[in-house]
Amino acid sequence: MQQTDARTVVTEYVTRLAAGERDAAIALFAEDATWTYPGNLELSRTWHGKQEIFGDFLGQVGTLFAPDGLPTLTLTHVLADGPQAVAEWTAVGKAANGAAYENHCLGVFTVENGLITAVREYLDTHHVAQTLLA
Repeated sequence: MQQTDARTVVTEYVTRLAAGERDAAIALFAEDATWTYPGNLELSRTWHGKQEIFGDFLGQVGTLFAPDGLPTLTLTHVLADGPQAVAEWTAVGKAANGAAYENHCLGVFTVENGLITAVREYLDTHHVAQTLLA
């Protein structure tokens, strides 16, 4: 992949994920990337590598939603400075237990050589616990 600025890479990642283009979204991550999920939930920790991030972490999150309630992602802002970009998005869906889910999320992404190498996500973990993990 040719070198691309952080804003472009992060915008493309969220846009592809929102469009259901999972493989294209995964391709934007470095093999040894990390994703840090906040709080003290069973999901809260730093996930290492593409397999953990997309197979274990995001795959596990997907099972918390109803089959017809997977969250719709809407990218609202992206700010970038050098190799870092901050993206804000909303996630709206329906939990497996039928509860309505709407969360406003923010991620601090690090991009090196056109690939995402690290993400630190921030969101309302209390809402996650109350709607998805209840």
